[in-house]
Amino acid sequence: MRTRISSWLLAATVAVATVAVAPTPAHAMTYTPSSNPILFVHGWNSSASTWNTMIGRFQTDGWPSSRLRAFSYNTSQSNATTAQQVSQEIDRLLAGTGATKVDVVTHSMGGLSSRYYLKNLGGGSKVDRWVSLGGPNHGTSSANLCFSTACTEMRVGSTFLATLNSGDETPGVPAYGTWRSNCDGVIDPVDSTVLAGAANVLSGCVAHNSLQNDATIYAQVRDFVNP
Repeated sequence: MRTRISSWLLAATVAVATVAVAPTPAHAMTYTPSSNPILFVHGWNSSASTWNTMIGRFQTDGWPSSRLRAFSYNTSQSNATTAQQVSQEIDRLLAGTGATKVDVVTHSMGGLSSRYYLKNLGGGSKVDRWVSLGGPNHGTSSANLCFSTACTEMRVGSTFLATLNSGDETPGVPAYGTWRSNCDGVIDPVDSTVLAGAANVLSGCVAHNSLQNDATIYAQVRDFVNP
């Protein structure tokens, strides 16, 4: 486990082997001048608007809107193609804020393109902390029901995932955190989200499309990206 991971989250990671993480107290952390800007990457068949609730909570906790960026992309295309867009969006966010690094918060399939960026496109030098909410990091049986390039890449045993997960699953200097729920209903198996070398958190009973809107998960993510 990387030493840069917050001590509270490290303790939570050990605890969630058998139980869900206890709620983090509301407003334990707030924005400071040293807080990184954040890029939000949505998942399959979604859009930037899925982040409205979480972005609103970050703003309530002091993050300026100029340091919170979500974008929409074609969720049928290869995650490798989307990774190029992630790279462009991160460069725009860095240029617009003058920051040297960003944090990346992802939902579902958004974790795959951003991981591709970190591993293959030099993103490790520009990202401080990376978050996956219900990511199909080792595949999901749900992807067997759709047939776009992105869907085939999300299938268990796909060539894309085998390559992405080869060697170090959490490469470089960024701190990695994942959140999963036994009530997800979309990521099957649920533990697909877990990455070796990450802080892997088992949340309470939260459905897949509510992970990015859950108040407890928000507080934990906020504290993870703002240690």
